[in-house]
Amino acid sequence: MRINEWFVPKFGPTRFRLMVGLLFLPYTGMCVSFTLIGAMLAPAILWDRTLGIAVIYFLGVGISAHALDSLGSKGVRPWGSFISTNKLWILSLVTLAPVFALGIYYSILVPLLLVLAIAEGFFLFAYNLELFNGRFHTDLWFAVSWGSLPLLAGYVIQTGTITSVSLIGAGVTGIISYIHIKTSRPYKELRRSQGSSRLEVVEKMRVLERTLKVVSLGTISSAVMFLIVRGTFL
Repeated sequence: MRINEWFVPKFGPTRFRLMVGLLFLPYTGMCVSFTLIGAMLAPAILWDRTLGIAVIYFLGVGISAHALDSLGSKGVRPWGSFISTNKLWILSLVTLAPVFALGIYYSILVPLLLVLAIAEGFFLFAYNLELFNGRFHTDLWFAVSWGSLPLLAGYVIQTGTITSVSLIGAGVTGIISYIHIKTSRPYKELRRSQGSSRLEVVEKMRVLERTLKVVSLGTISSAVMFLIVRGTFL
């Protein structure tokens, strides 16, 4: 299990630490940050919609998607079997209820958002459960579904349109997500093979971990800066 990951608390009961770990908070924070940055790129900001899209992605990605990922993993489950299959399904579906409710509500207000909602709903299951023989469980589709689409969703929920500015922004966040997943996969493999104490292996793992921290925390910090600037100079 990945209980010794840098984003898992070092304090508290094991079950608490594993539950927090399940959320992958720095990576969930990246995805939510993309929606916030997308919203901040809009000419005028509706703050209730900004909060709404952030909640949708936090619940949908932070909880539901990661629960489904534990269910659909064809390899080693990241958190072992500390949560039963039934509980993971319940956790995922319970959190999806408000996600779908909010998605339907905002799609009525902003019809174009429905297209993005359908796409994200598809990737939620196809990517995390590795459906269609894992065809969509790839680095490219990860970058599109959890990098580019969240920024577009944040922009569209504000404006109802897709512009060149939002497409450029989506390209940038897609690249950031691609860098993240390309770093994350070898990092996970090295952590699983920690039986090796060779200096070069340990050092490579440290470099990859530092990269993940810079990418995730840098993205979250950027979103906070966008919020401060737009909130101050509306």
